[in-house]
Parts: sequence; C-alpha cells; structure tokens
Amino acid sequence: MGTSISVRLDDDALRALAQLESSGLSRSDAVRQALVEAAQRRRRDDAVRAEALALDADSDDRREMLAVASLMQSMRAPR
Repeated sequence: MGTSISVRLDDDALRALAQLESSGLSRSDAVRQALVEAAQRRRRDDAVRAEALALDADSDDRREMLAVASLMQSMRAPR
C-alpha cells in the first residue's frame, strides 16, 4: 500500500492538476504521474548539466571545437 500525503496547492498547481484530470486521470494518478515525470526530468537535466561541465573542462575538446569553428568561419562566403 502507498503512503498518503497532504499538500496545499496554489492556483497554478490546481490548474495543472485540473488539466491532468481532464485527460481522464484520477487525482491520485495525476499527482503520482506528475511526480515521477518531474523526477525523471530532474535526472535528465542533471545528466545534461554534468555532461556539459565535463565537456567544458576537457581542454582537448575545447581546442577541437575552436578549430572547427575557425574552419567553418574561413569557409563562409564573403559578405
């Protein structure tokens, strides 16, 4: 059996809940789904952030990126 919690929802959260419920979800299912999806987004965002920081710290990758950008700029048609 799941754990029961109590929350106070502001107007934005109530509108979001109503939108989820209008899709046919029960109130409990809507809240559960929203929590799971929010946690998944947070994990993805954290993973992308970590990857970006790792790439930023990779001096070889940065040098290669600048070389490619310079090459692309040199191939650009004159204005």
